[in-house]
Amino acid sequence: MFLPNHPKFSRTFFAVAALSSVAALFTLAASLSAQLATSAKDPERAHIEDVLNGITHGRSVGQVAVSPDGQRLAWIEGSRASGEIRTAPLDDLKLTERITAASKSDQHCREGQLAWAPDSKALAFFSDCAQPGGQLDIYLTHLDGKPAQRLTTLNGYVEEPAFSPDGSRIAFLYVEGATRPSGALAAMKLPSGVIGEDGVEVQRIAAARVDVSKAEPAEMVSPANLHIYEFNWAPDSKSLAYVAADPPGENNWWVAKLYTQALGAEPVAILAPAIVAGPLHGLEIAVPRWSPDGKTIAFIGGLMSDQGSTGGDVWIISSAGGTPHDLTPSRPTSPAWIAWDGNDHMDVSEFVGGNNQLVRMQIVGGKTADSVSSTFDRPVFNIPASVGDGLFSRGLSVTADHSLFVFSASSFDRAPEFYGARTGRPTATSLDGLLQLSHVNDGVRPNWGHSESLSWKNESFNVQGWLTLPRDYDPAKKYPLIVIVHGGPGAAIGSQWGGWGSLSATSFSALGYFVLQPNPRGSFGQGEAFTQANVKDFGYGDLRDILAGVDAVEARYPVDPQRVGLTGWSYGGFMTMFAVTQTHRFRAAVAGAGISDWLSYYGENSIDQWMIPFFGASVYDDPAVYAKSSAITYIKQTTTPTLVVVGDRDGECPAPQSYEFWHALRDLHVPTQLVIYPNEGHGFVDPAHRRDVAVRALEWFARYMPPSQ
Repeated sequence: MFLPNHPKFSRTFFAVAALSSVAALFTLAASLSAQLATSAKDPERAHIEDVLNGITHGRSVGQVAVSPDGQRLAWIEGSRASGEIRTAPLDDLKLTERITAASKSDQHCREGQLAWAPDSKALAFFSDCAQPGGQLDIYLTHLDGKPAQRLTTLNGYVEEPAFSPDGSRIAFLYVEGATRPSGALAAMKLPSGVIGEDGVEVQRIAAARVDVSKAEPAEMVSPANLHIYEFNWAPDSKSLAYVAADPPGENNWWVAKLYTQALGAEPVAILAPAIVAGPLHGLEIAVPRWSPDGKTIAFIGGLMSDQGSTGGDVWIISSAGGTPHDLTPSRPTSPAWIAWDGNDHMDVSEFVGGNNQLVRMQIVGGKTADSVSSTFDRPVFNIPASVGDGLFSRGLSVTADHSLFVFSASSFDRAPEFYGARTGRPTATSLDGLLQLSHVNDGVRPNWGHSESLSWKNESFNVQGWLTLPRDYDPAKKYPLIVIVHGGPGAAIGSQWGGWGSLSATSFSALGYFVLQPNPRGSFGQGEAFTQANVKDFGYGDLRDILAGVDAVEARYPVDPQRVGLTGWSYGGFMTMFAVTQTHRFRAAVAGAGISDWLSYYGENSIDQWMIPFFGASVYDDPAVYAKSSAITYIKQTTTPTLVVVGDRDGECPAPQSYEFWHALRDLHVPTQLVIYPNEGHGFVDPAHRRDVAVRALEWFARYMPPSQ
């Protein structure tokens, strides 16, 4: 499962089969604070802390949104979920105003998630000003200098506000009475009651009226028996399209259906991938988008391992249902975002060979004809950088006439800023070719080594990855190499400031390591066939791709083959555990939130629906395919010293998986440590824990493969 270091977070509970290990896990977790205090006095740790302090610089930027008429820009300085909201005329960004729901000048509120009204005269956002430090509500400002108006009185988790096309309502995702963020990455609830039945939290679509005189409870739009993941307004503002499944939502996204629903009526399922014939059968769907004439719904469909990590092909289906049509079969890219521009064109943001690009697609042959196909204009941009929310490209905002796109972007060498791209101009091939709209990180430079895109051939595949050189690189010296395997497997590493998560290329580079971040088969960026190439083959072809990447680096750069290490989180954690049972090439390893035994994992995790498309059957129907890719099956071949880290409330990759792997290495007298972090899910949220993972990983590699010797 996927960890891009991106707060969209958590699954629900350990299965009953895992509960016998939980007490031991909590005991280990309880001692963590004392361990941190003791290890902080170590000289090696002090040096690593100094290095980390030196690379954590630059200001965060959050969401940016251009008004539909293209006249104004609104943005968040800080994270997408919380920061200071600013707005300014697009033609003079120096005329900046702060937008807030605060009633006093010294009041600081948690504010974020912007949505422009269709007429560009109002801006909606979430704020906790009515309940500081607590509940978020929807506020509306008319940009007239008057205080923003509170529209709702909510009680629960909220996200993704969206105006209806007529501007009368704002719909949003809402978990009423929520005890945790919606999704699979947050810390799960402690198990109690009737598992899978008691306390299930359902994410629904709610709506707020814009013309209220005072704040009021939201209107529940979708039914209580469907968990909604994404939605889109119909152009007449009278219906919605959404991707939804039966609760529990964190487990059932992989079998979600596409629905339409007229307001006040019952939903209608117009597409069920579990039963549809053809290449979409049994796969996942995301990003539903209604055509302007209301006749067609576009979406992205393909093999995806996590909600929010989107790739596949662009599909269309009649809004009345029927046969879906693939517009991009065999296209060697992975789309992440789509937007209609008229009834026969779409703008598509996609990941391709390590880069992000934006292209305009024309639908050819009639939208529901068997001969339907597509053609593409040259890209608006194709850049070696991460756009919007990194791989997901959810941060793109476009004017009503589709002449201007705005987004945040960064690369390994460039700190994040807001940029614009205009259609009808030569293709931008670097961040310098885009219109830079912000300058919050002017003068900020990386404190790590230069990065470059690297390609190599393995078997029938062309594989791409990113290589980061050691800071102060000297070609006359020999250096160690650390390989970081991304999560997923349906994901990819792109060039992004600061890297992904606690196990980042930037920190390793700053301490004197080469860092290779490969995108092996199973990744996004080279089309659906490449993404599906490791189905029923986890740890084999993808590992061979990774090892071929190590060969390519060693052939071109002065890498010491006796100092090569391996790390990763989630799927990367699995790959780390599995790889050290298959090869002795790695001198040290750090496995984050990994999976050691697919057979026991099937009964422990809270998201078992994801496994069927990748393994072809349940563990009860084909245990052999699960055993084949399990590190525990080959554990006696392991000699690599391995550090293991995990959160105690991880529902995606439950802690017993790490416990089982550590226990086996300990019995085999292989150097190992297990660190379990309290109250953490699959995506760590406590900055102290994230920092500690980074420090411990750096210490582990420094012990077994020091950067200099």
